[in-house]
Amino acid sequence: MYRYDEIDQKLVDERVAQYRDQTRRFLAGALSEDDFRPLRLRNGLYIQRHAPMLRVAIPYGLLSSRQLRTLAHVARKWDRGYGHFSTRQNLQFNWPKLEDVPDILAELATVQMHAIQTSGNCVRNITTDHLAGVARDEIVDSFVWCELLRQWSTFHPEFSYLPRKFKIAVNGAAVDRAATYLHDIGLHAVRDARGETGFRVIVGGGMGRTPILGHVIREFLPWPHFLTYIEAVLRVYNRYGRRDNIHKARIKILVKALTPARFREEVEAEWAHLKDGPSTLTGSEVRRVERRFTRPAYERLPGDDAGYAARLASDRAFAAWAGRNVHAHKMPGYAAVTLSLKKTGVPPGDATAGQMDAVADLAERYSQGELRLSHEQNLILADVRQAELRALWDDAKALGLATPNVGLLTNLIACPGGDFCSLANAKTIPVAQAIQERFDRLDYLHDIGELDLNLSGCMNSCGHHHVGHIGILGVDKNGEEWYQISIGGNQGLTRPGAPAALGKVIGPSFARADVPGVIERLIEVYLERRDSEEERFVDVVWRIGVEPFKERVYGGVHQRPESRQRSLAAA
Repeated sequence: MYRYDEIDQKLVDERVAQYRDQTRRFLAGALSEDDFRPLRLRNGLYIQRHAPMLRVAIPYGLLSSRQLRTLAHVARKWDRGYGHFSTRQNLQFNWPKLEDVPDILAELATVQMHAIQTSGNCVRNITTDHLAGVARDEIVDSFVWCELLRQWSTFHPEFSYLPRKFKIAVNGAAVDRAATYLHDIGLHAVRDARGETGFRVIVGGGMGRTPILGHVIREFLPWPHFLTYIEAVLRVYNRYGRRDNIHKARIKILVKALTPARFREEVEAEWAHLKDGPSTLTGSEVRRVERRFTRPAYERLPGDDAGYAARLASDRAFAAWAGRNVHAHKMPGYAAVTLSLKKTGVPPGDATAGQMDAVADLAERYSQGELRLSHEQNLILADVRQAELRALWDDAKALGLATPNVGLLTNLIACPGGDFCSLANAKTIPVAQAIQERFDRLDYLHDIGELDLNLSGCMNSCGHHHVGHIGILGVDKNGEEWYQISIGGNQGLTRPGAPAALGKVIGPSFARADVPGVIERLIEVYLERRDSEEERFVDVVWRIGVEPFKERVYGGVHQRPESRQRSLAAA
C-alpha cells in the first residue's frame, strides 16, 4: 500500500481547502455556474440526473481496510448507504449534497484519499492489473510505475487543460489484464532479447462514440525513459489535438487523422528534446517510490496446502467457487480471491456500507489489510493463505460476495445507466438484472463457459460494451429505450494470444423485454457450433463470423409488436 509523504498530504489538504472556499463562493453567488463547473469537475463532482455524483479516486485500484471503512462511513453519513465501484477503478457516490462535498473530501484526506483529477480534461486515474504484485506472469510491479505516473501527472501545469480527458493503463504482466489497447496510452511491460525491462507503448485507443484499438508506436521503451516518452506523447496531443469539436478531441481521432506512422514521427521528434532530460528516471527514484509501499509479510510455506486440496476434492460447491474466484499466486501456499459484486438482483459494482465494512474486516483477517478493485467491478483480496480459503468462502457467502461467476456471463460489467446518469439514453440496471435472472443456473453458466457481457447506457461506453464478447448499448428511438447488440469484442486480457478486438453490431436494436431472449439465442448458436468445450463464445464468433448469430436472432423475437408493449410496460 502506498503511504503518503508530507508532500502528498499537503497537496491533498490544500486542495480540500481551496475547494471548500470555491464551494462557499458559489453558494454565496460570487461564482457563476459556468465559473464553478470546471472547479467542481476537477474535484470529481458531476451533476447527474437526480443529484450530484462524487467520483473518488482509488489510484490503480489499491485500497487499505481503513480507507474502505472511511468510504463506508461517507456512504452512511452523506449518501444513501452504498457506493458504486466503476470500470475506472474509482468509487462513485450518487447522492451527496453539493454543500457537503468539501466535508466529504476533508474526511477522505484523513485516510490519504481524494477526488483530484477524476474528471476534467486532464490525466485521469491510472488503472492497472488487479493482480499486480502477485501474478505469476509478472514482469514488473505495475503499482510502482502507476505511482510514478500519478506523482508526475497530478497538477502537471502543462497537461491540466488537454483537449479532452486522458486515460492511461499500465500492465506489468505477460497477459494483458489492464486492457491497454483501449486507452489513450497503454503501457505494457516487456523484456528485450537481452532481458532488459521496458515498455511497449500503445497510443490512440479508446471506446466511446468512435471505438478504436490503440496502435503500437514503440515496441520497446527502456524503463528510464518511461516519463519522458509519455511527456512527448502528451505534448504532441496538446499541440495538435482538436479543441473545436468535443466529438473529435480525443487522441484516438488525432492518431487516425495523422496516421499512426506520422504521429509516431511527431512523438519521436518531440522526444529528442526531452530524452535524458530532468524527467529521466533513475534507479534511486524508482526505489524511492518502491519504499513508500508497504509489502505483505508472507509466511514461508512449503507449497500448495494439503487441506485446501482435500476440500476441493470433497466439496463441489466450494470447488466451483475456487475454480472461478480463486487465482494463482506467485508465493507458495497463497492465493488471490475475487469477491464478486455481481450477485443476481444487485446492480453490478454496487456495495452497501455494511458490505464495505465487512470486506475491510475480511481484508484484515485474511489479506494483511489490503484489497484491490478490478476494472471488471469486483473486489480482490490478493494475499490469502490457501489454508484459510474455506473460512473466507464461508464469510463471503454470508455477505453475498461469493457468487462463483468470475469470467462467466453473469459477471457482467455495467455502468449506472439511465437510473442515474444524465448522459444515458437507456437504463442498464434492469437489463443487467433480467439477464442475471435468465442465466442464474450455475450448471448452465459453466456449460456456456467463459463469456464477457458488457452493458453501457450510452455511446460513452462506461460499461465497455465495445469489447464485450457480447456488448449491449442503450440507444434512444423517439424517446423510447432500445438496445443494440454487438458480438466478438475482447479486452485482450483473458489468455495469451487473445487479441483485443472491437465487437460488430449484429443489426437493428431491440426492445428491453427482448434482450435476455436475444442473448439466449446467441448462446444457442455458440453451443451448437463450438468445436469443443474449451472454445469460447468469442472464439466461435471469430471463426464463423456474425451471420449465423444474426440469422438465429432475427428469425425470432426482433421488434414484434407484443414485445414492444412488454418493454414499455416494464419501463
